[in-house]
Amino acid sequence: MGSLLLTLAACGSASGTSTGVAGAATPAVTELTSCGLPLKVAAPPRRAVSMEQNATEIMLTLGLADRMAGTAYRTDPVLTELKAGYDEVPVLADRYPGREALLAAGPDFVYSMRASAYAPDAGGTRKDLAALGIPAYLSSNDCEDPGLIPSSVTFDAIFGEIDDIAKIFGVPERGESVLADLRKRLDVAKTTVGNVTTGASAEPNLMWYYSGTKTPAIAGRGGLPDTIGTFLGVGNAFSDITQQWSEGSWEKIAERDPDVIVLADLTRGGDGDSAEAKMGFLRSDPVASRLTAVRKNHFIVVPGSAMDPSIRSVGAVEQVGRGLRDLYG
Repeated sequence: MGSLLLTLAACGSASGTSTGVAGAATPAVTELTSCGLPLKVAAPPRRAVSMEQNATEIMLTLGLADRMAGTAYRTDPVLTELKAGYDEVPVLADRYPGREALLAAGPDFVYSMRASAYAPDAGGTRKDLAALGIPAYLSSNDCEDPGLIPSSVTFDAIFGEIDDIAKIFGVPERGESVLADLRKRLDVAKTTVGNVTTGASAEPNLMWYYSGTKTPAIAGRGGLPDTIGTFLGVGNAFSDITQQWSEGSWEKIAERDPDVIVLADLTRGGDGDSAEAKMGFLRSDPVASRLTAVRKNHFIVVPGSAMDPSIRSVGAVEQVGRGLRDLYG
């Protein structure tokens, strides 16, 4: 989660205020550490900007559309239940807005789950934004300093980030409600996935295939795909790769011969982005077409954005769990 240390001075109510000893309303002050930098929010933000889709969907899930001055970098269709709220928010850029475009929106808070949003040629560094009085939150899964990134993604960290955002905006009760639902769904997924190895000679090994054809991006150790596999009791065919994501070769993939391939369905239109394009390539490529998973049609499809930590992470557990039950149950 973005904040490993979180304190609330005068913790706010849903309205963003609390009552002091003299009975006057005082704004909530949130002080936390986000990816190694102190972050102070003097009052619940009213003009926040989300700098990529996963941050956007967390805010919308918390009912914060009316607190958003802008959003950017949508990679997939927004979740159906969030579309009405999304349509109310100005889109600042197809990808990241530049610093001038960001500042033109008049933000009082900026939120991203990607460090690239705070590059000098994007929205500007978090230190620069702080110097302008604009607090900027960054998920701990993608800190600018790789040494601050946890060795593995956990659901507790994802839930902790959602809790942080709810408290920053003075809506802790909404956060608690969202988290209670997510934890319940996780529990159900854990108990209903059953013995997915039924019909298999050994624990199925999964390959998580994000993008690309000539040099496919596949999941290694420590990222959300690895966490989901461990949660569901299945293996990662590339768990010995220390990077969360790495470029592979089809010859090396053929040596591992994964039992199941989880395909990211991306809508940006690049080479091998959509699940359909991936399947078409896999079935036609001389090497990939010989993989056991391809010959048996052992594919599971999830939205591309669900392969990164987000509000969709529990949904990804559910989708992969259902896919495994269909294949092995």
